[in-house]
Amino acid sequence: MFCALGSAVCFGTASVLQAVAARATAPGTGSGSGVDPRLLLRVLRQWRYLLGLALDGCGFLLELVALRSLPIYAVGAALAASLAVTAVVAVPLLHVRLSRAEWTAVAVVCGGLAMLGLASGAEGKGTGSTGLRFGVLAVALAILASGALAGRLPDRARAAALGLGAGFGFGVVEVAVRLIPDLSPAPLLSNPATYALLIGGGAAFLLLTSALQRGSVTAATAGMVIGETLGPALIGIVWLGDRTRAGLAPLGFAGFALAVLGALALARFGEAPEVAGAAAGGPDSAAEPAASGPRGAREHP
Repeated sequence: MFCALGSAVCFGTASVLQAVAARATAPGTGSGSGVDPRLLLRVLRQWRYLLGLALDGCGFLLELVALRSLPIYAVGAALAASLAVTAVVAVPLLHVRLSRAEWTAVAVVCGGLAMLGLASGAEGKGTGSTGLRFGVLAVALAILASGALAGRLPDRARAAALGLGAGFGFGVVEVAVRLIPDLSPAPLLSNPATYALLIGGGAAFLLLTSALQRGSVTAATAGMVIGETLGPALIGIVWLGDRTRAGLAPLGFAGFALAVLGALALARFGEAPEVAGAAAGGPDSAAEPAASGPRGAREHP
């Protein structure tokens, strides 16, 4: 659990750096799609993005360790808590003010994770069937292919769809790690889950980077949280044998729900460019998302 929470700290900090870099990068022209593969090449020139990638690398290693010891649902909920990390870090570093409701959401996330920590058993003993491994690979390929279609949706729907696709991609990584029991070269290269991990992770980064740059990051982040928690948790329970400690299933379910709902309430903290703008305005400036519509629109003082 310590490794899972450390991973959330790395990912939560990296997301701010990467969002700033993505928004500072020219979108370019070409396919007209909301997904631009060349965007990754352009943002790699930004030092903030490179630092974010380094933190992502550390976070991924910690995630791997956690997935070898904990059920997928516990690790997924801990990773969703990276939004709480982003919100808290933004207060001293970017002079952002959190509302009472947002501080409550941070507390809810922490409480949910504490409940999960108490209720979680060891990881399930299942290693998955060959059919499940090929199925996860097929999902990874479908996520990559569907990104271009999602990029043609209207603005807010596009951001949510790209974020959801990115969440599914990160979810593929979580599941694929559990489907790779043998790390020696020959079994590793012959395992479809290995390629699912690589394709799913790459597709997730591409879709999330595009979502951060081209639409409401609040909607994209909410979609990502849903995609990377619910599906993988269900697969872990149904096919891989993940369970809670005896008699603590209600506590585990409640903790998972609280952690995910609290993270969704903090989804606006993927909106790093506006947070940075608030910082430039001083401690009295409020961070506002670029989202539009009844849920995303906010009144500026």
